[in-house]
Amino acid sequence: MELVLALRSSLGSLLGSPLSVAVGRRLRSRLRWRIGFGWLAAWCDAEAGQFALWLPVFMGAGVLAYYSLRFEPPPWWGPVAVVPPLALAVFGRGWLRLAALPAAALALGFASAQVATARAPPIEAGLPFRATIVTGTIRAVEILPEGRRITLEAARLDDAATPLRRAVRIRLRKTDAGDFATGDTVRVRALVRPPSPPSYPGGWDLQRDAYYTGLGASGFALGPAERLLQAVPSAPLRLVQALREAIARRVSAVIPGAAGQVAVTLLTGMQTGIPEADHQAFRDSGLAHLLAVAGLHIGIVMGFFLAVSRIGFAASVHASLFWPCKQLTVVVALVAGAAYMVLTGMHVPIVRSFSMACLFTVAVLAGRNPVSLRGLGLAGAVLMLLAPQEVPGVSFQMSFSAVLALISGYEAVRPWLRRLQGKSRARRLASYVAALALTSALAGTASAPYGAYHFGHIQAYFILANMVAVPLTALWVMPAGLIALGLMPWGLDRLALVPMGWGAEAVVWVARTAAAWPAATVIVPHVPAWGLAVLSLGLAWLGLWRTKLRLAGLAAIVLGVISPALDHPPDLLLSADARLLGVRTEAGVFVQRTQGGSSFTRDAWLQYWAAQTAEPVPNDGTAAAGVIACAGGNCLLRPDRDRLAALLVRDGVRPRDCKGVSVIVSLEPARGLCPKPWPQLADRFTVWRDGSVAIWLRPGGAFVLTDRAERGARPWVPPPPTPHAKPPVSALPQASTDEAE
Repeated sequence: MELVLALRSSLGSLLGSPLSVAVGRRLRSRLRWRIGFGWLAAWCDAEAGQFALWLPVFMGAGVLAYYSLRFEPPPWWGPVAVVPPLALAVFGRGWLRLAALPAAALALGFASAQVATARAPPIEAGLPFRATIVTGTIRAVEILPEGRRITLEAARLDDAATPLRRAVRIRLRKTDAGDFATGDTVRVRALVRPPSPPSYPGGWDLQRDAYYTGLGASGFALGPAERLLQAVPSAPLRLVQALREAIARRVSAVIPGAAGQVAVTLLTGMQTGIPEADHQAFRDSGLAHLLAVAGLHIGIVMGFFLAVSRIGFAASVHASLFWPCKQLTVVVALVAGAAYMVLTGMHVPIVRSFSMACLFTVAVLAGRNPVSLRGLGLAGAVLMLLAPQEVPGVSFQMSFSAVLALISGYEAVRPWLRRLQGKSRARRLASYVAALALTSALAGTASAPYGAYHFGHIQAYFILANMVAVPLTALWVMPAGLIALGLMPWGLDRLALVPMGWGAEAVVWVARTAAAWPAATVIVPHVPAWGLAVLSLGLAWLGLWRTKLRLAGLAAIVLGVISPALDHPPDLLLSADARLLGVRTEAGVFVQRTQGGSSFTRDAWLQYWAAQTAEPVPNDGTAAAGVIACAGGNCLLRPDRDRLAALLVRDGVRPRDCKGVSVIVSLEPARGLCPKPWPQLADRFTVWRDGSVAIWLRPGGAFVLTDRAERGARPWVPPPPTPHAKPPVSALPQASTDEAE
């Protein structure tokens, strides 16, 4: 019983129990007795209730520490790291307990990431990049702007005896008009490949994302798909997926074009059908969060049902007099939010939002403040226990930073907003506009650094665009869509879908208009990982503390913002398939591309280097701004005149002179082209063994970093090829490579 009570006390600290206050008082008394710093003791007393809010921050640090390793830790690391500090946190006294709490949170985050990795099935090693016959059961059907994409489970390649443990995602041909639904068994001839490695060392890890989502391979169909067996979905998740697809087909039939696909996204969470041009417009205007179903959407759903149920209870005299209507309406709204979460796919942002909605409901039922940092901290802790792999992702980072800024920002400016309020219509309108602008500014500014880190640009007009599009979505589009869902079983959904389409058209128009304004997006230099970590620490420091010492977080935020100026990106990049070579120079970016070179990889390089366009590497007998000189089939690459040069070897032509060359780069095997001592080498064999390559040219030589050296030996990283294996020599057409990705 003592252990149960102790654990309950520790868990209650996140909800504002006396443990957090006790920590602050303990610090205050120790500081006064041992140090005599009265101001520091007073600060601990003022922040007594805030210390527990840092426990989720330490958990996140533990998760990131796990993913930063270049080796897979033994399974016993997590439990061994958790048990001692957790025992000290529960049974310890004094300073031991104070130090054990953050250590336990750090170890718990590390262990949760380790458990999530152990739960995922191992990768499908040795999958060929070739045409094959794929047979499997459809798990999901996604509508694309041109065609459809199916996800198959228990898939077999070329009628193999053993099915794959992971799913296979295949894009059907545009002309394939087959009627496929979740649960059907199909056969299709397709070109499949394993998930692609990062475009450059340290880049976005598609293989890690696929590892946790259960995806083993992807590709595109080479012929029409054949349905072997039509089946009615039986499992609950399959039934939900079939319902999502039926709603998507109905909405698309009533609302045509991009507006229809936006409506499908809001009602089902399926956003694959939105045309890429409109998707880009939403990103450039700062409205991409409207397409990522999360807190805003579940808040609208719960608010709608809260209002409807409140009106319904108020219409009954008996219910108004004898029932706890306030509590019942909150429960009804929570059930509606849960149904919407399941309908939209239960992805991480909406699970996080629903977790906070549950806390909101508990707080209302208990008569407590429903919107607090403690609720955000507990939601973050629960989510990191359930899906720690989402912590390095952009969705987790942007959503939590935005909510933190909203809660802390409104607490800071609430006195000014109250002064603005009044009884006149003009004052009420001014208060509403100010609150709307403040919401957009706080959420957009807090999440902008994470968007810049992951996407390489920020939006200039996000405040204005959100001030128009968010009210349209909240007051028009979403309510009409919810009414349409209620009318759909009776075939009357068109009455609500048509007005919903008008509102969706208006939202799309706002996105297109804001994206078309001059300098709608501003390309920013790449933010290094350490800069983002420092900025995140500053944001947490600014948002979690209450006294003026919180302003010290601004210094960390400023350091994170200027961190790109303190970082030096690589001078050369070589793709993992040896079909692209990029050079960053003072005169711009130059790219050499052979047949089959991926446009996705090239665009990722331009984003990494904060460049809009890339010029081709010049031909023989020409030079580019004095930094690239080509002759005799080879090119001398010198991005900076103060550093040693790199030698680009074309078509295996032996260079005339290798003096002053720190590294040889080639899209073909190039070993032995220079006399000993050989310069460092990055060629086709290098990327075949170790993935993409980044090269820094320095005055004393070249530093070569491969993707395998950057990521290490992790469960989602394919093992290196065997010593006697031969690299692939065939080149695929350009369209095939891009489409497979």
